[in-house]
Amino acid sequence: MLERIAATRYVTPLREGGSLPGVVEADDLGTYVVKFREAGQGRRVLVAEIIAAELGRRLGLRTPELKLIDLDPQLGVREPDEEVQDLLKASTGLNLAVDFLPGALGFEPLAWVADPVFAARVVWFDGLIHNIDRSWRNPNLLIWHRDTWLIDHGAALWFHHNWRTADPQRPFDAADHVLAPYAADVPGAGAHLAGQITRELLEAVTALVPDEWLDGEPGFDSAGQVRAAYVDHLLQRAHGPGEWLVRTESRKRGPGPGSVGAFWRGGAR
Repeated sequence: MLERIAATRYVTPLREGGSLPGVVEADDLGTYVVKFREAGQGRRVLVAEIIAAELGRRLGLRTPELKLIDLDPQLGVREPDEEVQDLLKASTGLNLAVDFLPGALGFEPLAWVADPVFAARVVWFDGLIHNIDRSWRNPNLLIWHRDTWLIDHGAALWFHHNWRTADPQRPFDAADHVLAPYAADVPGAGAHLAGQITRELLEAVTALVPDEWLDGEPGFDSAGQVRAAYVDHLLQRAHGPGEWLVRTESRKRGPGPGSVGAFWRGGAR
C-alpha cells in the first residue's frame, strides 16, 4: 500500500497545467506536489497517475515517490484565492501526493541529450500506457541529480473515461514523442520491458489504487472488477501482437539521432 500522510499547509498553486495541482507540506515533514481528486477530470486522473508511475518504477524508470494525502476541510478556508479555496474544499479527504524534487529542471533537448536505450524504453512504455502527454510541447520529464525522471501521467490510460473504447491494440503514434529522435531499437526495448510485465506485477500495481477511487465506475460492480480490467488490458497490450506502436516520421526533430532508421533499428519489420 502507498503510505498515507496528512496535509499541514498549502504552500502555493502550480498553474502550468489545467488541473491546478499545489505544493503542500505534510505531517511527515515532507513537501509534495498534490494532485486533487476534484480537479480536472477527477479521480480517474489520480488512478492513471498511480498505475502508470508505479508500473514505470517497477520497470526501472525513475518516477517520484507517491503517497496518499488527507486534506482537512480547514486547509481550504485559509486560502485567499477563491478558485484554489473551492478546489481544496471539494477535495476534502484522500488525494495524491507526489514527492517534490527541489531544484529539478525541466527536460530541455538543447541542453540534455537522452541516452538512446533510455529513450527507447520510455517511448515504448508510454505506448503501453497510452500516454499522449510527453511531447515537445509538454515533455513531462525532469532532470534531477543528473538523472531523468518521468512525471505527470494523468493523461495516460485515457480509455478509462469511456471503457467501451478500451482496445489493447489501439495504435500509438510516437511521432510527436519528445524522446523519439533519440530512441534506438524501440522493439528491442519493448521486448525487454514486456518480459518483466506479469499478471502478478500488474495486480500489485493496481492494488495501490484506493477502493474509493474505483467504486462506482460505470459498467463495473466493484473496485476489484475495475482493477482486473486494467490488468487484463495492460497484459494483452504488453504481450499481444505488439504492432500498436506506429512508425512514422517525427514531426519535430531534436539534436539526437533523429531518424526513423535509428528509432527502429534492430526491430523494424
